[in-house]
Amino acid sequence: MNRDILLVLISTPIYAIVIGLEFFYSHIKHKGLYTTKGLLSNIYLTALNMGLDLLVRVIVFNILTFFYQFKLFTLAANPILYWTVLILCEDFLYYWLHRIDHYCRFFWAAHVTHHSSEEFNLTVGFRSSVFQPLYRFIYFIPLSLLGFEAIDIAFAYSATQIFGILVHTQTIKKLGWLEYILVTPSHHRVHHGSNVRYLDKNMGMLLIIWDKLFGTFQKELDEEPVKYGLTNNINTYHPLKMVFHEWQNILKDLKQKKCNFIQKLGYIFGPPGWSHDGSTKTSSELRKELIEH
Repeated sequence: MNRDILLVLISTPIYAIVIGLEFFYSHIKHKGLYTTKGLLSNIYLTALNMGLDLLVRVIVFNILTFFYQFKLFTLAANPILYWTVLILCEDFLYYWLHRIDHYCRFFWAAHVTHHSSEEFNLTVGFRSSVFQPLYRFIYFIPLSLLGFEAIDIAFAYSATQIFGILVHTQTIKKLGWLEYILVTPSHHRVHHGSNVRYLDKNMGMLLIIWDKLFGTFQKELDEEPVKYGLTNNINTYHPLKMVFHEWQNILKDLKQKKCNFIQKLGYIFGPPGWSHDGSTKTSSELRKELIEH
């Protein structure tokens, strides 16, 4: 059986059960975790992402296969070592993909769709970065050079993404010693927070150790409940504005007259919130102000 089909057969009933349980829990406890418009927007955005992913998949596989011929190692003889190293390396590279999505506005414009929901429930895990399939594979080229086949890279990513979807929940609190190793729902709630203290934190998909190693870890604080969404929420479910609103903001910034060429590049490739005149702030600048006050 094709491994992708096997993943679908395994994950679909899991998603159906856990989403159903969370929806039921939200309803009987009057938590208000779900709205119809929020649910439909999540379905719409993941459909766009999946459609684009399918369109470019053959091209992506061919590119990864091209680099595979220059592989530096051969680990396939030891399946346990092969898959362990693949998952660890894939998770490490995903961390950097995710971090750059947050710290470079050009890529943030693609990733922001995942963060624009002011709700946080399991279906937000499907609220995909629509255009990410166009460039995500670039980060995984080193895996091909390390001797991992394209089909295995895709499988490892899909498998860890199942875990990544399941941490989008408010119903599970902290998980004891697992908080030190895995990305937990508590960690990922922080990641979706618009609180200044929580901005651009906890970038990992499977393991939280990358965040702790590279300075992007922030635990969820009891005294600071997470406020979901963006620092400036889009307040719309318009199908085009949900996808393109940050690109529109970039174009608006580029039209400023008192802005030179280098500063214009800052509005494209600098961190979100960067401005040449200080009129808007990056997450680092906002945190610095928070500490000072």
